[in-house]
Amino acid sequence: MKSPCNFANRATAAAALAAALQRYRDHNPLILAIPRGAVPMGKIIAEQLNGELDVVLVHKLSDPFNPEFAIGAIDESGWTYLAPYATEMEDTATSYLAQEKRHQLDVLRRRRVQYTRSKPPVDPQGRITIVIDDGLATGATMIAALHATRAKKPAKLICAIPVAPPETIALIRPLADAVVCLCAPANFMAVGQFYGTFPQVDDDEVMQALAP
Repeated sequence: MKSPCNFANRATAAAALAAALQRYRDHNPLILAIPRGAVPMGKIIAEQLNGELDVVLVHKLSDPFNPEFAIGAIDESGWTYLAPYATEMEDTATSYLAQEKRHQLDVLRRRRVQYTRSKPPVDPQGRITIVIDDGLATGATMIAALHATRAKKPAKLICAIPVAPPETIALIRPLADAVVCLCAPANFMAVGQFYGTFPQVDDDEVMQALAP
């Protein structure tokens, strides 16, 4: 029997998430996708829920010795989340963290101009707002995304992801009004292990998904 934790690709994961979010259909939900991987998923979900798609711009802060591993995340305002295991680094490698924050803020500024240059960001205030990603590992970027979105006073804030480890779900649950996660396996190593194909999403794909 096929495991519910196996998704053929992001499109099938998005369709499954949209099915789990049907209660919000026709309530004009705002779907905020975390670039880049979640944006094509967000388009599918927004279409199936008769909602609106935009991005929430956050970026992970990378470990100095393992760039793929997140020690935290930053949002467009400069607000920073640091994981508990990175708090000692704040004292011992302040210069690295300051440099990494500056670099990722520059990335976010470029993405804002690139992705939404023709229109201002959609305001979540007073709206049912669903923040999505293609999966969570440490949860750092989702924490930053939920924090940034909550500050804009949505009517209801939902986190929706196909897969995440149980400890990460526990970490983000207090930050959202609801968490929809299709699968929370204990044997979690990386998001990509739960997808048949998991290619990188490039900027052109993001802009195509966001185009009117």
